[in-house]
Amino acid sequence: MERPRVVILGAGFGGLMAAKSLSRANVRVTLIDRQNYHLFQPLLYQVATATLSPADIAVPIRSILRDQANADVILGSVVAVDRIGRTVTLDDGRSLPYDYLIVATGARHAYFGHDDWEPVAPGLKKIDDATEIRRRILLAFEKAEAATDENERKALLTFVIIGGGPTGVEMAGAISELANKALMRDFRRIDPASARVILIEAGPRLLPAFPEQLSATTKSSLEKMGVEVRLGAAATRCTRDGVERGGEWIAARTIVWAAGVEASPAAKWLGLEGDRAGRVAVGPDLTLAGDPRVFVIGDTAAVAWRDGKLVPGIAPAAKQMGIYAARAIEATIAGKSVKPFRYSHQGNLATIGRRSAVIDFGRIRMTGPIAWLVWGAAHIFFLIGFRNRIMVMLHWMWAYVTFRQGVRLITGSTSLP
Repeated sequence: MERPRVVILGAGFGGLMAAKSLSRANVRVTLIDRQNYHLFQPLLYQVATATLSPADIAVPIRSILRDQANADVILGSVVAVDRIGRTVTLDDGRSLPYDYLIVATGARHAYFGHDDWEPVAPGLKKIDDATEIRRRILLAFEKAEAATDENERKALLTFVIIGGGPTGVEMAGAISELANKALMRDFRRIDPASARVILIEAGPRLLPAFPEQLSATTKSSLEKMGVEVRLGAAATRCTRDGVERGGEWIAARTIVWAAGVEASPAAKWLGLEGDRAGRVAVGPDLTLAGDPRVFVIGDTAAVAWRDGKLVPGIAPAAKQMGIYAARAIEATIAGKSVKPFRYSHQGNLATIGRRSAVIDFGRIRMTGPIAWLVWGAAHIFFLIGFRNRIMVMLHWMWAYVTFRQGVRLITGSTSLP
């Protein structure tokens, strides 16, 4: 009898964990991703700010699964899903049959109806995004060094981050440290420490998913680092010359978008209507209503949690869903009942800068150096691959001891957008 075919779309935290959890199951696993690597997204901002190399936070998918005999890897992009015929169609025309489908295609940037802002305010979801932002940041200092017009120099040395969630906070702190520490002695005509780092958040506080006390601590810590925090008004215009917010014009040549995400086009592929963020509603067992052979997990899924909230789009949640989907498929094949998915929240973490972070473990909340050490240990633990863990630790130790970033490379064009 032919083994059931499990097709997994996406090799992020959820998809990869589902594939690995099926390693001993009597199934054929096919993992499809448009990239050939698994990316540790929480540390992308450190690639963007020249602390880490892309290779430090990415591992080839085939390398991860090479010892898993029941798993195949396909490089390709999904364009359609036929739920009646149970097939997945790729951009090269291939059609792959499935008995069970796990959709784990993650999220992308959301510009709230202003998609024309993307060229001047890139988000941070892929390695290409990180290296492009790194290029723009480092190039801004180079252009400022050569600038003869004072207003142009000030605009080049002004960095605006839009969005006060963890990514925005981490980016703001990292750019500030880059300017004030790593680049301090590298230039002759400009003082990198004169750079302005401005963090814009439309809501009343930073890190809205954290308790208010930790939000206040974060704001205070950033301001001590020299970051200008602007709350309570959204950006209303973004151009190559700057950002408009609440009637204020901020001249800046480098803008980073960290204000929102939306799910991949999975709802469209499945012939469903997504929620406002494009997420697909699933039942307690993470399957579609009326279609128990299709699981949707991670950032792509709208999963009920508690107090009317949804399970947050973070790595631990995606990994738990991936493990659950794999176990549910095994149970279904064996004719056993499947218990509802139950999310175990492991807390929220965000780093602010050197020896500074905030952590919310529910009853336990931490700030400062201890929180920073816990944050670092947690991220190293979640990295896949011994080499990656060692390299990240070495880079962090080097940056901590020398105050220097190790990957200050400008790749691609030497022109700003």
